[in-house]
Amino acid sequence: MESDSPAPQPEKTPKMRDLSLCPCKSRQPYGECCAPFHYGKALPQTAEALMRSRYSAYFFGRIDYLVDTTHPDVRTPTLRQEIQATADEARWKFLTVLSASKGQAGDKTGKVEFVAQFYHNGVLQEHHEKSRFRRSRGLWKYVDAKG
Repeated sequence: MESDSPAPQPEKTPKMRDLSLCPCKSRQPYGECCAPFHYGKALPQTAEALMRSRYSAYFFGRIDYLVDTTHPDVRTPTLRQEIQATADEARWKFLTVLSASKGQAGDKTGKVEFVAQFYHNGVLQEHHEKSRFRRSRGLWKYVDAKG
């Protein structure tokens, strides 16, 4: 018995999210910018790249990525819940990177200063942070906002 509906066709075009500009404001498509980090296909090579990918992870609610990219020395038992609460409460709008120091391929530490705009309960707010990053087993990890 033949069906009147056509056979499913393989997806020929990338998902719209992958084609859209990345939330990290790199001016690159998400699929070429932060998505490879989020899906384990690439690793951030600089502290700034990690910071941008973490912003995009908050934007898309990728909690596992945020936990995994937090330095093991500062992970707390409640880290996942804290990140989830932030992700649930904020609607991220815009990222501006103000400065970056160290955090390159040959460095062990780095700092990135940024301002992230977000909506909380419908009110536009800003989060200004000087993030510190440190390598753990060769990979960049977020340490804290005490930079």
